Amino acid sequence: MMPTFDADSPDALVTLREYPSGTVFARHTHPRGQFAYASTGALKMFTDLGNWVVPPQRAIWVPGGVPHEMQMRGDVVMLNTYLDAGAAARAGLQARCQVFEVSPLLRHLLQAALAIEPSTLPNARQACVLTLLIDEIGAMPELPLSAPLPREPRLASACQRFLEAPTQHTSIDEMAAWSSMSRRTFTRHFLENTGMTFVAWRQQVCLLEATARLSHGVSVTEVAFELGFSSASAFTALFRRNLGDTPARYLTKSKAAPLF
Repeated sequence: MMPTFDADSPDALVTLREYPSGTVFARHTHPRGQFAYASTGALKMFTDLGNWVVPPQRAIWVPGGVPHEMQMRGDVVMLNTYLDAGAAARAGLQARCQVFEVSPLLRHLLQAALAIEPSTLPNARQACVLTLLIDEIGAMPELPLSAPLPREPRLASACQRFLEAPTQHTSIDEMAAWSSMSRRTFTRHFLENTGMTFVAWRQQVCLLEATARLSHGVSVTEVAFELGFSSASAFTALFRRNLGDTPARYLTKSKAAPLF
């Protein structure tokens, strides 16, 4: 998954890989930061600090050295841009994982950068492509497609159990029991560890799972029912409030003909 770099490798390198639905990359790290763009299909990613969903035509930034696991939802064509520390700094990328929008210009730049070999110095035109590529990555808006995970072991275990079958029906009392805590202790520790109430966190996790399922072709009605929303319209209202569009319009944009 990760190319080999040497002293002559460019500060940014783009590779293309195709993965069938269901492919899982167990926890691993990269020495360089990874800007992973899902041209088709969706990604789910997990670290010790949170989980993220990457719909089609979006990307996720994973800083170098961060242990992470990736899961493919649908057949995925992935373009990875590996950035050294200097390039990541020029793009203004943070030392935390982030999901980003991807502009048409950035998609074209990714396509152009695919031709640059990792073991050769780029020529003048290629150097300009890489410079503009890094600048355009830095201009991309961040998307609210993540949910934090607590470090406290009992809370972490309960949250992992929830992530295996997320639903709006899971109550605070159930999570408190899974954490071996009283309701009051659970709510206090959960807020301290995540910066969110459990109810807000539950909603965010369900929204992330819904986005992944919608990207995989599940209908809005099915997603709303499976994840415990009161109705499809209630789910649509939440989706629009968080992502700025209805699920149908959001996915239509995601399924625009990719370049790759």
